[in-house]
Amino acid sequence: MRLASLTLPFLALLAACAPSGQARRDGTDWPSYGGIDENHYSPLKDINDHNVSRLGLAWYQDIEGGGSSLTAPIAVDGILYYASGYSVVHAVDAATGHELWTYDPQSWKVADQKMRGAWGSRGIAYDNGAVYVGTIDGRLIAINARTGHKLWSTQTIGKDDERYISGAPWVFNGKVLIGHGGADFAPIRGYVTAYDQKTGKQLWRFHTVPGDPKLGFENKAMAMAAKTWTGEWWKYGGGGTAWNAMAYDPKYNRIYIGVGNGSPWNQKIRSPGGGDNLFLCSIVALDADTGEYVWHYQTNPGETWDFNSAMDMELARLKIDGQERDVLMHAPKNGFFYVIDRATGKLISARNIVPVNWASGIDVKSGRPIENPAARYPGGKAAIVYPSPFGAHNIEAMSFNPDSGLVYIPTMDQGRVYIDPAEPLKGWKHLDGQRLSVGTGAPPPGVTPDRPATSFLLAWNPVTQSEAWRIPMPGLRGGGGTATTAGNLLFQGNAGGKFVAYAATSGKPLWSFDAQTAVMAQPISYRARGRQYVTVIAGSRFPTAIGLPREWNYRTQQWRVLTFALDGKAALPKVDPVDMPVIDDPAFAVDPAKAAIGATVFGQRCSICHGANAVSGGAAPDLLQSGVPLDTASMKDVLHNGILRERGMPRFQELTDDEIAGLQHYFRQRARQVLAAQSAGQPGAQTHRGLNEGQ
Repeated sequence: MRLASLTLPFLALLAACAPSGQARRDGTDWPSYGGIDENHYSPLKDINDHNVSRLGLAWYQDIEGGGSSLTAPIAVDGILYYASGYSVVHAVDAATGHELWTYDPQSWKVADQKMRGAWGSRGIAYDNGAVYVGTIDGRLIAINARTGHKLWSTQTIGKDDERYISGAPWVFNGKVLIGHGGADFAPIRGYVTAYDQKTGKQLWRFHTVPGDPKLGFENKAMAMAAKTWTGEWWKYGGGGTAWNAMAYDPKYNRIYIGVGNGSPWNQKIRSPGGGDNLFLCSIVALDADTGEYVWHYQTNPGETWDFNSAMDMELARLKIDGQERDVLMHAPKNGFFYVIDRATGKLISARNIVPVNWASGIDVKSGRPIENPAARYPGGKAAIVYPSPFGAHNIEAMSFNPDSGLVYIPTMDQGRVYIDPAEPLKGWKHLDGQRLSVGTGAPPPGVTPDRPATSFLLAWNPVTQSEAWRIPMPGLRGGGGTATTAGNLLFQGNAGGKFVAYAATSGKPLWSFDAQTAVMAQPISYRARGRQYVTVIAGSRFPTAIGLPREWNYRTQQWRVLTFALDGKAALPKVDPVDMPVIDDPAFAVDPAKAAIGATVFGQRCSICHGANAVSGGAAPDLLQSGVPLDTASMKDVLHNGILRERGMPRFQELTDDEIAGLQHYFRQRARQVLAAQSAGQPGAQTHRGLNEGQ
């Protein structure tokens, strides 16, 4: 652990900012991922639609060693907390940016191949004087919010399994709850676990899918769920990881779990006789004290597209058909927006927010989708399905403003070709080594989505299930997370590098700031020393090019914490665009057969961070611009010896000399293709229009 020096001036500042215990609910604090009431809304209105033009940068902090550009900061009692890199937690004076302490769990030393599945932390939580963070190696850690000292640490997953943590913890009733990811990489069975906030002792665990029936079921919910599966699903894990969002409901004392996709995606493999496969792609309501099942709503029975329901949920009270209803609002990947009764789990309404073709609608009476059978890519036939597995809405946070009555959703409209894998379905196995393996195959030649991919910010009326307004975003996944305030403001960053304030009612742009890099994280707002602030983390998280006029570069962009206030006078250092050239060695003779080996290795192990077709979007170095692949010894130092693990590059010690040589030939082949395209005046010819999800 690295801790700031405790000098006398520092101790005085710390005492002035020291958290008092419980977070305040008047807007002064933003203590968790979802804010005060799980809807990414602040009741503060010192900054409003009349004076937001005066908003300026109050302070900024450069994040060294790489950021976690989807991380959500929190703020309590004048201290801002955020996680960077592999769950390195920072505490800074929220009014000045002065760093108070830093806690580094040094996950890179113990995570090993878990580092291949995800990067960074999407959020942390505060309660009762402690900050809670999950790590990629599976630890849940409680940190003293005043001093930065570790209070306790507990391992939440198996040491040698392929689970990992990248999502935020949830805190309630003296408990802290954490889930995990991993179902896209290995035979994983999902669960969430609650721990005692003071001691770290496990209190309860709820599995999201059933295990092997021969071993018995943990509870009645698992026995019920098992009836909806067929075959030997447990050998594939089943999936259902709760890797992102949850929501705590104090009125009903329930915790709502957003459950992920099947493992593998293709249902014909994991559950060949069909079935709903509970509780995949569901919202599951649990008793917050005991972890016992209360109700569930499944958005995609028998899912087979990665249309998981791990996206965030907004809790609200709406007047629908003249009746006040406690509702949960949810926009999962599948393209529909759901309004669900929190008391019963029954569907109130649902409507698609983008054009979809896997279903013609949702039957409100049964709550089930009216499916298009051809979308299940039956009998080895390919199917072009909308939306794609990246979803109509993904992990970029949506928000709800009770004053405007609108929900604000970072939205995508894009399709994907689904088809069974080339190998027989019976006997299919996950790839080893934390490699993406989902049970689908490569699209047939010439079969592609029939309309261009787009992204936009969507304002949606949940009562009438209708669009209020929309604003186009740059690139394929251009809109960042959102936050809204009582000042009739909506804040959102975008992939083009702008951080923007819109009028929450009309969508009119009122103010913007050039962040010098993509802004995809959700903002927060809070009060410190009597002044309202807005903070957001900036930095590109795109593993591959997304169709921007100028893609972000890992080596030239700067991850930062940006904090704004009325009449803020700070300014970012001026930067000029830098063109990073593609590197080639003309004396290197490319062997196409070896390059083909390298292309397979890269696609399975490297593209999730370094970009499809070896073109990066800023999340990791562009290897066509790196000299490392030109030198075999340097390649082995990185891949076998792990000399860059502390900077986020995992080891791949199992790669053979032939595979490493294949990578070198592939990089030179791609470099020459890119250089040829650029010489022909086609600089965009090298980009691949797609994204990795990066759970």
